[in-house]
This record gives sequence, C-alpha cells and structure tokens, in this order.
Amino acid sequence: MTASHPTPTVSRGPDRAADRVLLRTARDGGVWTVVLLVTAVVSTAAQILFPALLGKALDSALSDNGTGGWVAGCAVAIASMVLADALFERAAGIAAARGTARLRRSLLGPLLTWPGPGRPRTTTGDMVSRLVGAAGEAGGVAAVLVRAALSVVPAVGSVVALWLIDPWLAGTFLLGFPAVIWLLRTFTRRISDVSTRYLETQGRLATALLEALAGRRTIAAAGTARAEVRRVLRVLPELGRLGRGTWQAQTQVAGRSAVITPLLEIAVLSVAGFALSGGRITVGEMLAAAQYVAIGSGLGMTTMLLGRLARARAGAERVRGVLEQPAMEYGDLRLRPGPGHLELRDVQMTAGGRRVLDGVDLTVPGGSCMALVGRSGSGKTLLAAVAGRLADPEAGTVLLDGVPLDRLTRHDLRAAVGHAFERPALFGETLGDAIARGTGRPARAVPAAGTILAARAADVDGFVRRLPDAYATPLAEAALSGGETQRIGLARAFAHSGRLLVLDDATSSLDTVTEHRVGTVITETLRDRTRIVVAHRAATAARADTVAWLDGGRVRRTGPHRELWRTEPDYRQVFGCATAAEEVPT
Repeated sequence: MTASHPTPTVSRGPDRAADRVLLRTARDGGVWTVVLLVTAVVSTAAQILFPALLGKALDSALSDNGTGGWVAGCAVAIASMVLADALFERAAGIAAARGTARLRRSLLGPLLTWPGPGRPRTTTGDMVSRLVGAAGEAGGVAAVLVRAALSVVPAVGSVVALWLIDPWLAGTFLLGFPAVIWLLRTFTRRISDVSTRYLETQGRLATALLEALAGRRTIAAAGTARAEVRRVLRVLPELGRLGRGTWQAQTQVAGRSAVITPLLEIAVLSVAGFALSGGRITVGEMLAAAQYVAIGSGLGMTTMLLGRLARARAGAERVRGVLEQPAMEYGDLRLRPGPGHLELRDVQMTAGGRRVLDGVDLTVPGGSCMALVGRSGSGKTLLAAVAGRLADPEAGTVLLDGVPLDRLTRHDLRAAVGHAFERPALFGETLGDAIARGTGRPARAVPAAGTILAARAADVDGFVRRLPDAYATPLAEAALSGGETQRIGLARAFAHSGRLLVLDDATSSLDTVTEHRVGTVITETLRDRTRIVVAHRAATAARADTVAWLDGGRVRRTGPHRELWRTEPDYRQVFGCATAAEEVPT
C-alpha cells in the first residue's frame, strides 16, 4: 500500500507567536494561576529564609542564648515550603487540565471546519498528534511559567544573602556564576530544538499509523502487512535518536553542574573559612553561606524547568500552526426567499499546485438538476465544494438567489445547502439519529415520519426495518456495506430541507437497480430544490435536466446529456465510450 507523506517540517525553535499561545493558556487558568503564583512566592521566600534562620539557630545554640525562637522560625519555614508546594501541585494539575482542555477546544474548531479541497493542510495523523500530544505539552504551561519566572529569585537571593554575610563571599560566588549561565543557555538551545523535532516526528508516526489502519483490508488482501509495519515504524530510529538526545542534553548539564557546583562551594567555603578564622563571620553564617551557594548554583530544578518549558514551547508552536490556519468566515446577511438559483462568476481555484478551475461561469436555474461531468481531475468535486461553500474560491463569486455565499450567516448558509458524499461519515447514536442529523437537529427533535420518508427516498427503509431494532439500531452495531452506508448518507441529505442539494458522486456504490430508483428521486421527486450532481455514469447524467461538461479548468459546454452525447465524441470519451452506439442513454 502506498501513501503520501507530508513534507517534513524544517526544524526551528518556537517563535514569539508560540509564546503568546503559552501566555494565553496560562491566563486561562484564572484563579488557579494566581494560586500558583502565590504559593510559588511563599515557597521561594521560605527557601531563601531557611538557611539564615538555621544559621541563627546554630549561633544561638553555640552561645547558649536559647534557640527556641530561631528553631520555631526554621519549623515555620519548613512547614510553609511543604504546604505551599502541596497546594502548588494541586493548582498545577487543575490549571493544566483547564489549559489543555481550552487548547483542544480551540484546535477542534479549525480541524472540524476544514474548508475542504483547495486548501492544503497537514495530514489527519499529524492533526491528531497536535490535538493530543502538543496540546497536552502546552496545556500544563502555567505551573512551568510560574516556576521558571521565579527560578532566578533563589540565585539573586543567594547572592544578596552572601553579600550581607560577607561581600567577599558574594564576590567569589559571582566569579563562577557566568559558567552556570553558559551551561543553562547551551542546554536551553539544544533541548528546544530536540523537543520541536521530537513532536514533529511523532506527528509523522501518527500519520503513517492512521493510513495503515484506514487501509487494513487492502493490506490484508495484498499480503503486505510486514511491509506496512516497516513503513509505519521507519521513523522509530529517528524518534529514538531524538529521545536519546533529550537524555544526553540532561546528562551533559548534570555532569557539568556536578563539576561547577562543588568548585563554587569549595571556593566560597574557602573564603568563608578565612572569614571565620578572622572573626568576620560566625559558624552559623558559614553554614548559611554553604547552603546559599548550593541554592544559587543548583541546576537540577532549573534544568528540569527549562526542559519542561522547551517541550511546552514546542507544543505551543505546533498548536499555533493549526490555530493560524485560515478559518472559514461568515457574513451577516440573511438569505432572501427564492427557488435556489445558483450562479458562479469567474470562479478560480488552485489545488495540488495547479489551476483546477480557471474562470468558471455557470448558472443553475432554481429547482433544476445539473450534472457535473468531466474526466478525473477536471475539478468536478472542487466545483461541487465551491457551490455548497465547503471551500471558498480564490477569485470569483458564488451567489445563491442573488446573495454571495460568503456574505451569509452560518445558520442561513448551512440551512440552505445540503450535501451527500461518495464516502459519507455517519454520526449519531442510532441509524435514525444518523439520518435525522441531516436536519441539523437530534433525532428526538425530528418527527419519525420525516426520518422514514427520507429513508424511503434513499431506498434504505426496507433494509433498516429488517434489523432487530429498526431505526433504533445502534450505529456502532449496524454492519453496513458501502452501498448501505451511502444510502444512509443520501437519506441524511434528503432529510435536509434546504433549497440547494449538492451530491458528490453520492450513488457510486449503489447497484444499478438501486441507483436508478434513487436517481429518479433525485431528478424527479426533489424538484422543490436545486440539485448539483457529480456524475460518473452516463445514466446519471442522462436523468439530469442539464449537464455542465468540465474540461481544462473551464466549462466546455452545457446542455442536455442526449445532445452532448450525439454531437460531442470527446464527451462520450469521458464515460469511456468511443461511439454513441456503445451506450445509448435514455
């Protein structure tokens, strides 16, 4: 089985736009983000005060002046850290859940309102990866941002505390501090690049997996399961290499900090020893100085925060890639009463790097049925999508009863236009619900008679009634063939009460007898609405009132099928017939 893959994204670090996504996500935490900030400040303050309190308690014990007050202060600092950290973790979980939920809701809108053909987007697997993995990484950013923002406070506080104990201690510490900054900067750059590429590679893995699952019957029939397994898993070496890169970056910074931190401690404590022997500091202050060096130069928590922040920024970059896709916008005009007169003026569309529709002008009188005919790749499906505004033309205008489709409100547009597709996706709890969804309402709000009438028009009522629970049969338990699924999709479209019905090869899986019955309904019974039918069979085109023959990105001719068939040999070739005698339409 072959499948196309998206061009791998060029690796780059997240930009400011991704940072804005993170900031909005953090703000969406509301009161819990405030709780995170307050508890982090309390914990950080207690962390900085504790060494000083411990030093004072030691000095008091050595001087026999009583340690009760200082020991109590140490206990309060420890209790504050424990309680603040516990509350911080609770708030972090809630804020992460809210942030992730908000991001996923924001992503679902653009993903589910895909404008259709003509707008290149990422693959389904990659979109799932962004929705699940990337949103999860970015959603928990509130706690990371708060911790990261306050991570500089212990270092600054340690320098200030060392200065208050003895300026020479602070000066000695600052001599080695540039090495700490360099180490953190190098780690941040590397982990950011690796995190971005790791998420992109996950997206490619998800794409290959979904492609294989969608084609599993083809794979089984061809006996290519092993080849498909290799294809799906071929990105694993790269994923493993990137995963090892993450651990290597963390290992390197841990190894280097294991050298830098002890050297700083030795240097500061050496100076502190001379200060102690000279009487400038006390034993308790020397103990406090040792702890402040450890706090100020400790890289374990800082590198962990930077790693999490890098993953969050990489996730936000992938989320932003979806959020910034052009969304379909709607106007504020209401649709005036009319018969469904459709008009396309100078419509142009590009797909796959080529101009598929090139200045198409087409008029479909209200209440008529027009078949779109053309060779594969002639733009029939794209034109049908433009006619029902599943895609907007790059140039030109589409009007329904004199009103441009892009100026209509969402409600008026979707209430006026119904669709049926070659491979319909069915939604709802039951078969009856799946049909009733065509009305835009749940099954319980649609009269049963309307659902049954639509099912009869699609020649599916008899099949449904033979099931044990008839229309109440759970959709997940209904073993539907391709033709039965297509008929349910047609019934859903017939249940729609709009003035324009667009059918994109929606009868291709039906047998000849059923296709004739349903085709008669489309062309004869549904004269209360305008119908656009993408036709691949001569019989389907023959039943339409008129045919629009697409060729070379333009409408080559319009007219009744019988006339085109008789006078245009190239038109007969569209259906694979060299002469009119090979198939005589009725």
